[in-house]
Amino acid sequence: MPFSSAKNGPQLPIRHLLALGLGLLLVLGLRLWRLAEAGPADYDSVRNWQVIRELAGGSFAHLFHHGSPGFLLLYVPVAWLTADYAVFQLLNALLAVAGLGFFAAWVSRQAALTAGQALGLVLLGGSSLLLTFSGRDFTMSSGSLLLAAGLLRSYFHRLQHPSPGAWYRVAGWLAAGLCFNYKFLFALPILAVLELWQRDGLLWQRGCWRRVLLILAAPYVLLSAAGTAVGLPWYRWLGFYVRTVVPASANVAGRQHTLHLDLLYYPRYLLEFESPLLLAGLLAALVLVYRFERPRPGQPLSLLAYLLAWAGCLLAGMSLLIKAPRGLLFAYLPLAALAVLSGRRLLPAGALAAVLVGAIGLNVYRIQQELYARLPTSYPQVAAWLQARGATRIASTVGQGLAPYLGPSQQLAVVTDERQLPALRRQGYEYVLLDSYWRVAGVAGFDSLRRQPPRAAWPEPQLTAPLLFLEHSEYTGRGYNETRAARQGAARDSVQLRLYRL
Repeated sequence: MPFSSAKNGPQLPIRHLLALGLGLLLVLGLRLWRLAEAGPADYDSVRNWQVIRELAGGSFAHLFHHGSPGFLLLYVPVAWLTADYAVFQLLNALLAVAGLGFFAAWVSRQAALTAGQALGLVLLGGSSLLLTFSGRDFTMSSGSLLLAAGLLRSYFHRLQHPSPGAWYRVAGWLAAGLCFNYKFLFALPILAVLELWQRDGLLWQRGCWRRVLLILAAPYVLLSAAGTAVGLPWYRWLGFYVRTVVPASANVAGRQHTLHLDLLYYPRYLLEFESPLLLAGLLAALVLVYRFERPRPGQPLSLLAYLLAWAGCLLAGMSLLIKAPRGLLFAYLPLAALAVLSGRRLLPAGALAAVLVGAIGLNVYRIQQELYARLPTSYPQVAAWLQARGATRIASTVGQGLAPYLGPSQQLAVVTDERQLPALRRQGYEYVLLDSYWRVAGVAGFDSLRRQPPRAAWPEPQLTAPLLFLEHSEYTGRGYNETRAARQGAARDSVQLRLYRL
């Protein structure tokens, strides 16, 4: 029995569904393997978990944290049932795999991939180091992949079958994406370029643009009104955008600018940490589209040209801004699709299969080296040490990785400078954890503390991971070489977690 979807292309035979299902199960295995031993490697994952618990408890002060109210509210029902960080982490991993399946099923239908090619697409995209890393944290990246896949699908349908209804579906996906992740704003210039290329004027026909604007504005009006009802300024959500583009002051790492032209950052990252097949597929698609599928203005784009437009625009546009590998979050799956779609036109079936197996194998090796080999986390041991001594108030230098392992009666205060410690001592804080997350975040304000002998110390290899440092280059403002140098300096330290008595 075939599975059909009139809106998204030809029927998908059962063998393709089985191939997609097998691929998704394998990717899920990669995402969940030793997940309980990983803990939260980044500040944002823990902060999101804390804010959601606040919302579940009736405190709405941080409803627009990171400009992502949709993401936060999605998990509030989970927080009513459990406060276990691992549950949130698991659900987010499942959400990311669902986004991969949503995208791969669409490409498989549109391009009439064979079952083996569909399996290769799922495994190539799903084994990306960055997507595996972000699929094991608790940030909005996982859900964003699902919504980005919906946006890509709906706009391609709008190009192939233009109608006002198609545009309203695009607006719906975009509105949902903006509720989840402010980086969906970067889709707006890409959609504008594609609209200018299409030249059919659909958006301006019969008041279509007015309804599109109403759909996009609805979440802002409703959630801002809800925020006002609980005491927040009406402009809090929009104000986040302004402060993101034009920060009022430098952050604690000293970064204030948002523009940083570096055309080599992402190509270097892709070559060093991801499969070289992604860049090869991008270049091959560019040649194929130029030579054989060169579109004319006003004509619908082929799937290859459409995905090339998204990937190319994201790569070029994000090269103008401060950078982190997650800046290409929406491009990884299109890049994987370009590799498969180009490869099947340039290579015999057996050769393409061999190339995909090699690329996937390299991805898995990198996941092992960069993620699994750094486990398990030592934060539970730190928490157990503190609990055995009855410590209830603990300070931590920049990082919050300890928070999910503390008991209900324990408090964790984050400091960004050791000069804040005397005030905490007077408030009854007993210990300070010199968490080398300060190195990752580029916050160097703990020289005196570092020179003191600790009461206890533990290694935490995850805090020396190159990818973790690169993911924070958006926060620090460091370039690629500077970030790699900072990581190498941190790797020379034998322990990353040191406890001191205040």
